[in-house]
Amino acid sequence: MASSFISNALQINFESVLGIQDNEGMVNMFKDLEASGLRGFLGCPSVLYEQDLEQFFDTAIVQDGDITCAVSGKYVAISESRFAGVFNFPTDGLTDLSKVPNHLVMQDRTVFSRLDTPIQYSCKKKLLKYEFRLLNDILAKSITVKAGSFDAVTHERFFMMTMIHFGVKINWSKILFEVLKEMADRAAQIFVLLKGDPAVTLGEAKTFPPLKILSAKTVNTYVATNKTIDARGETDEPEVAKVAIVKRNPASKKKSVSTVDKDADVAHVGVIAKKAVSKKRPAAVSETPVVKKKGHLLGKLCPKKNI
Repeated sequence: MASSFISNALQINFESVLGIQDNEGMVNMFKDLEASGLRGFLGCPSVLYEQDLEQFFDTAIVQDGDITCAVSGKYVAISESRFAGVFNFPTDGLTDLSKVPNHLVMQDRTVFSRLDTPIQYSCKKKLLKYEFRLLNDILAKSITVKAGSFDAVTHERFFMMTMIHFGVKINWSKILFEVLKEMADRAAQIFVLLKGDPAVTLGEAKTFPPLKILSAKTVNTYVATNKTIDARGETDEPEVAKVAIVKRNPASKKKSVSTVDKDADVAHVGVIAKKAVSKKRPAAVSETPVVKKKGHLLGKLCPKKNI
């Protein structure tokens, strides 16, 4: 049961990843992520209180913009201001990702590219440098939390990556609180919020599986695996098969083969190239598809209750 709550979770051990050796690009990506104001959110303790989380999902509703729930027989209210304070989020900056300066987006079309040629805003992840492939995974699983393939980079994530890379201020408090209200899909962060309430006593804690936490070891494995897959995709591509198709004008069946060859128009020969499509794809930290959690969606509105 516990695994269903964290199937798409991805936390970061910042102390470990910032000490990665011989990969300046990867270290700089994590520094940019930290500088954007996400360290408290992505680097919070990775523990799981399964029974308490079930109660949260079963009872959580949205009232007057706040999230209220009942855990351990106690009512808890989570406001945006409390959410921002617990995770030390910046409360100013852009909330509309489409407002990112266009010249920065155009510049990152080349900066993000593995081949140093401009890529599209929406593209396959394999076209990105390894540090930005991983950044795409982090945003997909821990920030935007939307269903879909991790192999594709969306407009939304491309703009978000650009803002993080160039240090554009983002109002993470408002963006992530709205996601929390809609999805209720953040096990580790929910526990931090509940644990900070003196009225709530949490039950037995379980730790996250190591593969759900990015460390120097898991990041190096991620890069090595992607390099191997990229190398195979470039060297193991099957040769293009060529098939000659001969079209001849209708000829009398009584003519001999030699007569047909002489009298018929020149045969039209077309070459069809069977394009070899590689089914390999860059490895993600976790191949588990995004799924909705067990609990209720928190988009419901109900009358304010006296608690």
